[in-house]
Amino acid sequence: MIGPSGSVRVMVATKPVDFRKGADGLAALVRDTMGADPFSGAVYVFRAKRTDRIKLVFWDGTGVVLVAKRLEDGEFRWPKAQGGVIHLSAAQLSALLEGLDWRRVHEARQTTVPSAAS
Repeated sequence: MIGPSGSVRVMVATKPVDFRKGADGLAALVRDTMGADPFSGAVYVFRAKRTDRIKLVFWDGTGVVLVAKRLEDGEFRWPKAQGGVIHLSAAQLSALLEGLDWRRVHEARQTTVPSAAS
């Protein structure tokens, strides 16, 4: 799957949305309910009431991209449905899209660079 990598910002709307909305409707939700700029390059993630559906919307520099996925077996791991937004890393988003528990993915540990070879 083609997806974000590196230092991309990922924002997840924790409250389910109407999944009949397309790219324009979701971009309006980003602006109006999340208080963010849908054309900033960040990835915005939305969930349906059914936990096996997910939509992503983001600006790729040439247009608004809408990605939709439905798991055939299983469900996405979502935070508790409440108003608000949570931030994920690119690795956590990848785990979420695979249907894995993204809460188990942690940031890479910082390692110290050795001053001399041993």
